[in-house]
Amino acid sequence: MPSHGRLRLRLKLCGFAILGPGKADLLETLKETGSISAAARTNGLSYRKAWAMLDELNRAFQSPLVATSFGGAKGGGARLTEMGETVLTTYRELERKTLNAAGDEIALLQSLSNESAPKGDPDAPECRFIEEKDAEEDGDTG
Repeated sequence: MPSHGRLRLRLKLCGFAILGPGKADLLETLKETGSISAAARTNGLSYRKAWAMLDELNRAFQSPLVATSFGGAKGGGARLTEMGETVLTTYRELERKTLNAAGDEIALLQSLSNESAPKGDPDAPECRFIEEKDAEEDGDTG
């Protein structure tokens, strides 16, 4: 497969929830760690933010993606439900298929971007990095 720019696939669900790479990464890390706190830390999130993201996903599907247990000898934990496993696997497969299907177009756009301009060329414009606020105004969040 050719080298590609970064593809970020986001799906809007139920009119309020967005499933994208950040939430998929959080689900994957939660699956590996069994802990919302550990998954949050690994993904650079506060516990509160991670909890809100998982709660949004739990409400967006027919059954919860994450099950939690509180207290006990081990101090509780979290795990993906069968629905969570299905959603995560399906999302990752959709990402892979989309990247494979659009690979040539992504490579073309990347080659036409300022990122591919020769280094040291004084006439080449520089990449403009969009501030987070600008991305939100463009609807590029999730």
